[in-house]
Amino acid sequence: MQDSSSSPLLPEAVRRFAAWCAVILLASGVGYVGVLLCVQFRAAVIPVLLALLGTALLRPLHRRMVRAGVQRSLSAGLTCVAVVAVVGGAVYIVVSALIDSGDQIIASLRTAAKGLSEHFGAAGTSLDDIAANARGLLSKFGGTAASGVISGVSVVGQALAMAVLALLLVFFFLRDSDRAAEALRGLVPRGSGDVVLAMARRAFEAVEGFMRGTTFIAFIDALCITIGLLVLDVPGAVGLGALVFVGAYIPYLGAFISGAVAVLVALADRGFLIALWALGVVLAVQLLEGHVLQPMIQSRTVQMHPAVIMIAITAGASVAGIVGMLMAVPVTAAFVGVVDELRQRHTASAEPPAKSPPEPETS
Repeated sequence: MQDSSSSPLLPEAVRRFAAWCAVILLASGVGYVGVLLCVQFRAAVIPVLLALLGTALLRPLHRRMVRAGVQRSLSAGLTCVAVVAVVGGAVYIVVSALIDSGDQIIASLRTAAKGLSEHFGAAGTSLDDIAANARGLLSKFGGTAASGVISGVSVVGQALAMAVLALLLVFFFLRDSDRAAEALRGLVPRGSGDVVLAMARRAFEAVEGFMRGTTFIAFIDALCITIGLLVLDVPGAVGLGALVFVGAYIPYLGAFISGAVAVLVALADRGFLIALWALGVVLAVQLLEGHVLQPMIQSRTVQMHPAVIMIAITAGASVAGIVGMLMAVPVTAAFVGVVDELRQRHTASAEPPAKSPPEPETS
C-alpha cells in the first residue's frame, strides 16, 4: 500500500509556478518601494541619475586623456569644463536665435490667429472680444498668476542647483571610478564580489551604449534639420539645430518642442509656405529617426527591441514625467544587462564539465 504522506500535495509544475509568482511579487514590491523612495528624495536622486548618464557619455573621452598621460583629476576637470562650454554655447546660440526672431514669431502668430478668426470664427466674436475676456480673466486670477511666476522661479532655481550638483558628481564619478569599483566589491559578502562587480559593469556598459546611440542619433537629426533650414534660408538655423541636438535626449517630447520652434521661426521670418517646407523637413527627419535610426542604432547599442523601448518610455513618463522619459531607457537597459549577465553565469554553471578523452589502453 502506497504511503500518501510521501506524495506531494501539489504537482511539480504548480509548485514551480507558485514559486515564480512569489519571486515576481516580491521583486515588484521591492521595485515599487524603491520608486516611491526615489520620488520622495528626487532632489538628491535626479542629480545622481543625471551624473551617471553624463559619466557614461564622457567616460571614453576621459579614458583617452588618462591614457595620453593626463592626471585623472585634471582629465576629469577638463572634461567637465568642456561639457559646460558645449552646453553653454548651445544654450546661448538657441536663446540668441529665439530673441532675434521673437517679435516676428509673436507677430506671425497674431496674424495667423486673426486669419483663423476671420474664416472660422463664430458670429459675434472678434479679437477685441477675446482680448477683453482675456483681460477679465487676468484681473480675476492675477494672484494665481503671480504665485505661479514665483513657483516657476523656484523651480528654475532648483533645476540650476540640480544641474550644478550633477556636474560636480560627474567630476567625482570620472575621477574615482576605480575606487568606486573596489568599494563596491568590499561592500558585498565574500564570494559574490566578482559577480556584483560584473553586474555593475554590465549595467554601466548598457547605459554607455544608450548614450552613444542617442548622441549619434541627435547629431544626425541636428545635422539634417540644420541643412534643411539653411537651404530654406531660415534665420538662426545653427541655433535651431543645436536645440534639436539637445532635445533629442528627451524622447518624443524633445523632438516635438524643437521641431515646433523651428517651424515657428520659419513662419515668422519666411512666411507660411516656407514654414510648411520646414515642417516637412522636421517630419522627414523624425520619420528617418523613428523608422531607420532608432531601430538600427539603439537596438544594437542598447540591445533591446524597439517595442520594449517604447513601453519603457511610456512607463517612465507615467511615473516621473520628463525625467522619467529621460531615464526610462537607460534604466531598462541596465536592468536587461544585469539579467543577461546573471543568465550567462547561470548557463555556464549549469553546463556539465567536458569529458576528457579516454586514455589509450596499454598492452
